[in-house]
Order: sequence, then structure tokens, then C-alpha cells
Amino acid sequence: MKHLHLPSGLHSGIGLLIDKNWTTEQVVAVVELLDDLREVIARHYQSQLQEFSRQDQSSQFDPCLNPYGEGEPF
Repeated sequence: MKHLHLPSGLHSGIGLLIDKNWTTEQVVAVVELLDDLREVIARHYQSQLQEFSRQDQSSQFDPCLNPYGEGEPF
């Protein structure tokens, strides 16, 4: 089975089955729905998303932590 690289980083869970015989119109409709959903969520939660992203990025690299230890300061 081919492993997908999803934006969420998840590698397991409930698989999503998509019919391989969708028409082009069906594919476009689903993509448009997902785009609209993403836009509405982003507008509603914009400040929370920005704050989360800022905190997440700053926590990934802390120059005060020892890169060779278990999170121990130098």
C-alpha cells in the first residue's frame, strides 16, 4: 500500500476512500468546496491561526537548548 504524505503529517487513521471514477465536474466541485471551507475557516479563525503558527515556529528552534541533550540548556 502506498503511503500518502498528508499536510497534517498523519500517517495512520481511518482511510478516506475516493471513487477512482469521478467525473471532472465532481472533482472540481469537491476541490471548490474544500477551498471555500478553508477560506471560511481562515477568515473566522485568522488571529488564532496566526498566533498558533507563530508559537509553533518559535518553539521548533530554541537557541538556548542544547541540541545534543534532552532539552537541557547549555
